[in-house]
Amino acid sequence: MNMKRISLIVGILGFAVVGCTNGAQNNNTATNTNNKATNISAENLGTPNRKLQTIGVALGDLGNPFYNAVQKGTETQAQKIGGNIRVNAVSSAFDLNQQSNQIENFTAANTDLIILSAVDKKGVKPVIDQARLAGRVVIAVDSAVDADVDAMISSNNTQAGEVACQYIADRLKGQGSVVILNGTPMDSINQRVSGCKNSLSKYPDIKIISDQNAEGTRDGGLRVMSDLLTTFPKIDAVFATNDQSGIGADLAARQGRRKEFFIVGVDGSPDATKAMEDKDGVFAATAAQNPAAMAQKAVEIGNDLIQGKKPSDSEILIPVKLVTRDNLSTYEGW
Repeated sequence: MNMKRISLIVGILGFAVVGCTNGAQNNNTATNTNNKATNISAENLGTPNRKLQTIGVALGDLGNPFYNAVQKGTETQAQKIGGNIRVNAVSSAFDLNQQSNQIENFTAANTDLIILSAVDKKGVKPVIDQARLAGRVVIAVDSAVDADVDAMISSNNTQAGEVACQYIADRLKGQGSVVILNGTPMDSINQRVSGCKNSLSKYPDIKIISDQNAEGTRDGGLRVMSDLLTTFPKIDAVFATNDQSGIGADLAARQGRRKEFFIVGVDGSPDATKAMEDKDGVFAATAAQNPAAMAQKAVEIGNDLIQGKKPSDSEILIPVKLVTRDNLSTYEGW
C-alpha cells in the first residue's frame, strides 16, 4: 500500500514538472515572437477590408508655411479618398521630446496612418518602432529617419543644395565670399548643406566665410545675418537652407542698408516669391520643393498599405526646381 502511494505521488509530481516546463517553453516562444514583431513592416498588417480612418501628422513648426502646405496636402488627399478621414496635425517646435510624445499619443489613439517630418532622425526611432509594432503605418516625409518606416518621401535635398549653390557660383563667376545660414540639424538640412558645398568646392576662389545655425526661422535669419553684417564689411552671397531664414536675412540687409550681396533659399515658399518680386530686396532665387505633393503621396501610399497593397518603391525622391527672378512668372508655387 505504501509503495502504491509513493508511485502515485511520483507520477503526479512528474506530470507537474512536465506541465511547468511546457509553460516556460510557451512563454519563451511568445517572447521571441514579440522580438521579431519589431521588424515586421506594417504593410503586412494591412487587409483589403480595412479602411483608412485617421491620420496623425507630426511636423516641425506649423508657423512655417512649408509645414502648413504639408498639412493641407494631407487634408486634400484625405478628402479625395473620402470616407470622412480625420486628420490631426501637430507642431513640435522642433523639439524631439514633444514630437516623441505626439507620436506616442497617435499610437495610443489607434491612429491608422502616422506621417512625420522628423526633427531628429535618430531620436525618433524608439517611438517609430513602437508605433509600427502596434500596427500603425508610419511614413516619413521631407527628412529621413534612422528607423524602419513603411515609406520615405522627400525632395531631393542634396540636389536642392547643389542647384542653389551652382546658381551662386555662376552668378559670382567663380569668385567671392559666401555665407551659409544653416538650420536645425535635420537630415534634410544636412543634405542641402552638403549639396551646396559640393557645388562650391569646384571653385577655389569662392570662400565660405561663415556657416551658422539660423534655426530655420525668420527671427533666426534676421539675428544671425545682422551679426554677420557687423562682422563682415563685404559679403557676396548667402545660401539659406530654407526660405524663412532667407527672408530674415533679407530683412537684415534692408535694416543694415546692405545690397552688395544676394540670397538664395530652399523651399519655393509664398514668402520667398513675394520677396523675389520686390526689386529693392536681395532675395534672388530659391530651390523650390512641393510639400503638398509629398504629403499627398504619403497619404496615397499609406492608404494602399492599410489595404494590403505594397508600393512599387518605398523611397521616393521628388526633384526640385530652381526659381529665380527671371523665371518667377512661370512658377505655380504652393
